[in-house]
Amino acid sequence: MNILISGGSKGIGREIVRIMAADKDNQILATGRDEPALKELADSLPHGNVSYMVMDLADMASRLPSIKKQILSRFSRIDILINCAGSLTVKDFMDITDSEARMMMEINFFGPAALIKLVVPLMGEGSHIVNISSMGGFQGSSKYRGLSYYSASKASIACLTECLASELSGSGISVNCLALGAVQTEMFGTAFPGMNAPVMPEQMAGFIAYFAVSGNKFFNGKILPVAIADP
Repeated sequence: MNILISGGSKGIGREIVRIMAADKDNQILATGRDEPALKELADSLPHGNVSYMVMDLADMASRLPSIKKQILSRFSRIDILINCAGSLTVKDFMDITDSEARMMMEINFFGPAALIKLVVPLMGEGSHIVNISSMGGFQGSSKYRGLSYYSASKASIACLTECLASELSGSGISVNCLALGAVQTEMFGTAFPGMNAPVMPEQMAGFIAYFAVSGNKFFNGKILPVAIADP
């Protein structure tokens, strides 16, 4: 399978790359902002089936032609896209600046949406787009102070998932969204200082990797909560 994973330089995204690279028949393109971390990850994996591309989702608009060219230099077809990159600033709604709010929307919604636009023409029957959202963006879930814009941005990518599943019906491309609960990541520590999550990044990554390969056989256009605890 040819697999594109955004947010592959750290956290859950990095663990997804590790897990999916264990199958030597997979070819993986990992993206992120941290080039040394991406290079270290690619070099550390035994099958030589991971390449990387430095990409800032907050700056997609100005770099779309370059990003498209780099993707096409690696893949003529993409089987799986996992939108895992994310950004979080914890501030009350009245205190957050416009630039902070827009940054979260760019990285959590507009950037992934732009990446989907680039990738869909390379997808076909049996392909799967997996958007990673949060329980904070899941309708009816508990909401927490300081996370209003973050939660709204994650709700946006979840809603886009439902819309795209409808628009792409008949193409053979499935689009699903996983709304993650508490996972022991750097982002979780920022949002909930001093708390311990019941799930480790590699555990959640294992589920996401499995779902990316097999979930489209059973789901399309679904927003699925994946949470033991919230937060």
